[in-house]
Amino acid sequence: MKFDRRHFVGLLAGAILAAVPAWAQVAGKDYILISPAQPTENPAKIEVLEFFSYGCPHCADLHPLLSAWTAKQGPDVVVKKVPVTFGRAVWANIAKLHYALEITGDLTRLDGEVFRALHTKRENLFEERAIMTWVGKNGVDQKKFAEAFNSFGVNSMVRRGDQLSQAYKIEGVPALTIDGKYLVGGQHFDEVLANADKLIAKARSEKSGKK
Repeated sequence: MKFDRRHFVGLLAGAILAAVPAWAQVAGKDYILISPAQPTENPAKIEVLEFFSYGCPHCADLHPLLSAWTAKQGPDVVVKKVPVTFGRAVWANIAKLHYALEITGDLTRLDGEVFRALHTKRENLFEERAIMTWVGKNGVDQKKFAEAFNSFGVNSMVRRGDQLSQAYKIEGVPALTIDGKYLVGGQHFDEVLANADKLIAKARSEKSGKK
């Protein structure tokens, strides 16, 4: 998987010897060390960030796999989605769509539907008017949504997402990071998620004081 703006970094999985811990991986192959490490919202939790965009077809492909993976995580793991724009105005609108749906309480119900609308049904959700029509058709309170979509808070969230992507040196999506320290690598999604599991175990061990 290439971590540039068009593709994903092709990272080969490192061989794991029986004598080393199950979470042992090879920097530069299974993950990239984030330098400097970034602070997380709650140091007591292992924070997983998915940098993504609804406009990215690879993010659409990952979405159902990541949703199932997230549901299996323990109580010490928190998974957060961070929409990014890379300076694209149309991606800014769909980032605002994500946050506005979160505010109205419709994100869980419609998160996957946004991907389907864009990549399966080929609907135009990049313009504000089209977004407003779509959310109305999908049972969202349009007045409440419009207020959220155009609010200072949502615009601040979009800017914050882009600031985070720059701090984490994210060059393409989808991208997973673990606990502010590791950018997950892998040649395909199953490998990425397997590597994420190992890095979570590594982070858990680090938090417990083990090396």
